[in-house]
Amino acid sequence: MHNPQLNKHGELQHLLTLDGLPKAILSQILDIAAPFTEVAEREVKKLPLLRGKSVFNLFFENSTRTRTTFEIAAKRLSADVINLNVSTSSTAKGETLLDTVDNLCAMQADMFVVRHASSGAPYLIAEHLQRTGRDHIHVVNAGDGRHAHPTQGLLDMYTIRHYKQDFTKLTVAVVGDVLHSRVARSEIAALTTLGVPEIRVIGPKTLLPTDIDRMGVHVFHDMREGLKGVDVVMMLRLQNERMNGALLPSSQEYFKFYGLTQDKLALAKPDAIVLHPGPMNRGVEIDSAVADGGNAVILPQVTFGIAVRMAVMSMLAGS
Repeated sequence: MHNPQLNKHGELQHLLTLDGLPKAILSQILDIAAPFTEVAEREVKKLPLLRGKSVFNLFFENSTRTRTTFEIAAKRLSADVINLNVSTSSTAKGETLLDTVDNLCAMQADMFVVRHASSGAPYLIAEHLQRTGRDHIHVVNAGDGRHAHPTQGLLDMYTIRHYKQDFTKLTVAVVGDVLHSRVARSEIAALTTLGVPEIRVIGPKTLLPTDIDRMGVHVFHDMREGLKGVDVVMMLRLQNERMNGALLPSSQEYFKFYGLTQDKLALAKPDAIVLHPGPMNRGVEIDSAVADGGNAVILPQVTFGIAVRMAVMSMLAGS
């Protein structure tokens, strides 16, 4: 079956999900990101790889951090970047998603970075571009509904590889609200493809999908049990707006059982690294002592995110 993300030569055409993306492509993105890390870390002069290209950030849902890192990445590659907060513009007046896309195509768009509350919106755009003969325009999914967040998954893989080198010797724990997390789905897909032998998912039953077993992970409801001997702890953001429903008694209760504290982290390997996609709810998912401690790699993740997004954009543009 043809993968809609790849062109007929098997090269990356769109980045929509990490699920089903070949290992060779995942590794290629991580390899290309490595030299960009230096550009991301320092104000190195711009690279001309996307000069003359227009990148439209189409954010139908707010996200300061993701949008900013995409914007910095595109500008470091010399692209023209146009930010559209679409929630406040034309679609609010009744224009459809594809009408908006058509209008932006008429403005010579080369790439769309799309964040949308509905799962599948970036796919819909990619299919529409293909159908209308505009497959020179690329789509990057910056998060869609509960479905996927591929660049976050990639930057986390890059972070793990940076500190641990070899995926095939690791035990990785993904902790928290997997049910609502597009990040978790992207993480698990990528970790599996890259050959991580043991992926553990830790959380209360109410915050785990019913079909979680099918994802090839080991499920733990006891955090202390689940963290024993792990190399990598990937904390997930708990959306506070979902905390007062029937899923959880209270944030204090959640922190008691599933918040990452120093004494729980002590059960992992001494050199375990702690990741968090941000923004963190301190005292809910993670204790400040851990977030600011020596095992946390949360700020490097942000820097690596710029490099990974530069890698994805330059691959799509064929540079």
